[in-house]
Amino acid sequence: MPPSSPISYDRSTDTMYVSFREGRVAHTIAHDARDFAVDVGEGGEPVGYEIQFASKHPDVIAEALQILQRGGQTAAE
Repeated sequence: MPPSSPISYDRSTDTMYVSFREGRVAHTIAHDARDFAVDVGEGGEPVGYEIQFASKHPDVIAEALQILQRGGQTAAE
């Protein structure tokens, strides 16, 4: 992937990160049942998704990519 790609993947840990926007992370919300965490910015907007065991969670990857396609907007925004 090009260096400017909003998606990074670490094969050694099977972890994918999808960045929605630049910004400082104010807090992280973990969703342990689906092995992902959402980084939330200071304004309450999602900054990115960290997906652990990514190869086992294509559903979570698809959700993150849909948010990225909407310009970082979640369905509730």
